[in-house]
Amino acid sequence: MPTFANPTALAQQARRSYVEGLIAGIPVIVKAVDQGVRILASQVADPMTSMRRREVVLDLQKASPFWQSAMLTQLRGALGSGMVSATGPADLPSPALRGSAKLSLVDDETIEHEILSSRLALAMMDQASWEFTDLRSRMNALERRDELDPNDVLRPHVLARIVTSAWRSASLSLEAWRQAQSVLHDEFAHFAEEGYHEVNKWLVQRQVLPEVDLRPFIRRTRAGAQASSGLTGSTGFSQHGSMPSSAGFGTASAYAGHSGGAGMPAQRVRHHEVGEETRLMTRNAGLPRAGTDHAEAVLGRLNRLVGRQLPDFAVTSQQPAIASPRLSAAISDAQQGIARRMTSPGSVRDVGVVSAPAMLEELHQRNLALKQAATSPVERATIEIVALLFQSILTEERIPPAVRVWFARLQMPVLRVAISEPDFFATVEHPARRLIDRMGSCVMGFDSTSRAVGDILEKEIKRVVQVVEAYPDTGRRVFQTVLVEFEKFLEHYFKNENEASKKGVSLAQQVEQRETLSVQYTIELRKMLNEVPVQEGVRDFLFQVWADVLAMAALKSGHQGEAIKTMKRAAADLIWSASAKVSRDERADVIRRLPPLLKILREGMENAGVAAEKQEEHIQRLNNSLAAAFTAKTAAIPSERLEELMARLETLEELLPDADEIEIDEAMVHDLSGHESSELEVVGEGGSMPTPAMLAWARELQVGSWYMLDYRSRNEAVQLAWQGMRRQLTLFVSPQGRGTLFQQHRLASFLQAGLLVPAQDESLTVRATRSAIAKLDGDPGRLLN
Repeated sequence: MPTFANPTALAQQARRSYVEGLIAGIPVIVKAVDQGVRILASQVADPMTSMRRREVVLDLQKASPFWQSAMLTQLRGALGSGMVSATGPADLPSPALRGSAKLSLVDDETIEHEILSSRLALAMMDQASWEFTDLRSRMNALERRDELDPNDVLRPHVLARIVTSAWRSASLSLEAWRQAQSVLHDEFAHFAEEGYHEVNKWLVQRQVLPEVDLRPFIRRTRAGAQASSGLTGSTGFSQHGSMPSSAGFGTASAYAGHSGGAGMPAQRVRHHEVGEETRLMTRNAGLPRAGTDHAEAVLGRLNRLVGRQLPDFAVTSQQPAIASPRLSAAISDAQQGIARRMTSPGSVRDVGVVSAPAMLEELHQRNLALKQAATSPVERATIEIVALLFQSILTEERIPPAVRVWFARLQMPVLRVAISEPDFFATVEHPARRLIDRMGSCVMGFDSTSRAVGDILEKEIKRVVQVVEAYPDTGRRVFQTVLVEFEKFLEHYFKNENEASKKGVSLAQQVEQRETLSVQYTIELRKMLNEVPVQEGVRDFLFQVWADVLAMAALKSGHQGEAIKTMKRAAADLIWSASAKVSRDERADVIRRLPPLLKILREGMENAGVAAEKQEEHIQRLNNSLAAAFTAKTAAIPSERLEELMARLETLEELLPDADEIEIDEAMVHDLSGHESSELEVVGEGGSMPTPAMLAWARELQVGSWYMLDYRSRNEAVQLAWQGMRRQLTLFVSPQGRGTLFQQHRLASFLQAGLLVPAQDESLTVRATRSAIAKLDGDPGRLLN
């Protein structure tokens, strides 16, 4: 990096340029949000949602000038210092609560605004994380600091706080934000990404880290960011100056249809990146040390430590390298020798006869030979670091001996890829690291005395290692390929092969299928009865009870079975019976048909597992509703309308929404406790209200990982064996085969309360990296020997 006469002034100028770009683009963004909300209001939705969206259009039309003005005011205040106070005018507690300097009450609305702000910041980081990471590196280099200030206007959570506090000060409601949230997230995420992109380009033009040192932060290749440079030209920054033009960088043409290069999945967004708000809400939540922030901090420390001994290591790690022919040949010889030494004839378990000390001694001798074949200090340092990593992995007591040997055989393939792709030391997302961590997470939770791993799982690990060994010249591609194959294997393994889990997975899939059908039936019944005059008690029964009865009947007898047809006719009879009766003959007909109808309703509820006392409660409410229908003054259901309802009920399955579009959550789903059995427990209580960050973490959990679960006076190890559609349901299985089923919100609640914690507080490779750092700290010279 070149030396600047006044790097601090250059950083301040870049920060000011960013703020001025925001100021110029805010009016365009406000117009884009208004237009997006109008489009949203024109889309087909249920009557209540449509009405709320129309209200948002009207509210935004009135309040958008005030919202825009409030955002601009806060941004202009940041032009000088580049900082935005964490407590704005809209965030202050009421005068009645300011009496204590130490303690003050925070109302629910303020907490809700903080949550919405955190969600917006997450959306921004999802879209703009690569650009922000580059910009953060450049600003930290200019200002000679380790991290940006928490209130730095460059941080995504600061911009999110400005947007939400301005929304609040404009008297726009929380409900209005929720209705427009998809539009707001999309517009401001692209807006932030474009802002970071332009400041990065401006700094690169001034030779500020043209090639960013990505080792502490990298999560992708640089090609992805360079591919997104098509945004240039529609922005508010000139090619040579620092001030934005009047168009700003938020124009619709600047980011309409922009793909942003290699997009970062939302599940990879970590808590520290969304700022102080999310950290405040989750700091006591037992978050795992295995998060990306912790892992990258460890990798960053390793790179700084090595860089002090070998300055060329940092230069080399920015681009692919080629091992010298002599070293390549030595690695191939070592790989073949290790394979011969650590493989015995016979069954897969025969490899376990090689003890850990013998493995370590064998690898140590091979490493000495490799160092002699190395032609540069960087190659020797890479050999030493990889050797230290595997030394830690192979001495991990929680890895069963029968599996440990296959990890040992990965050392040479990993060394080869570490030399040719130095970002192995820079990113936790490198497929070689991910493969080791995934296999480790699956085998490190078994009982400490038995160390038993199923033959099928062990054979798959063997196959994976042998495939990697067979393709030495394909670099990361072979690791990525077998990683995908291993993930698919795990899904099949827990569903069909693992004796402890396959019964629980089968039960969980039945629960999901039933719940999905129940929600589907509920949605369609709501549509059918939207404009039909039926007593509320009957509506509630149909939506909350009978939809589940229909789902159970469909599962047991099929969509065309006699049972489901009988239950549909009962629903039609109930709808007719509960409508207003204006003649004596109609009332007599209801009285005549009621006993057999109630009998069918009882049988349906019994078949669906409804308890007897609950059945009586439902029948009593229905009797009250039917009695009210006798005296109702409302209009009766016309006969042609009733016939139409009957026809729609007969073909109800053809009208059901796509299962992929169904979201099973606690607000809509039926009580899952009825699905409990001796082999399956359904978690229906416990934990605390989850934050958005916790919900994101719940969606990140991976099949095969081990956890400690505190539930029903038991604290036991469980393995994640199955996840349903869109991860709405998650099944954990104990070694004894007992399954525990969570809905997504309940799972997030348990994570937040510390009732479900990862068995590993950090991944296998991160722990190994920390061990290597400790040894290099004690003897830095070993890198050069």
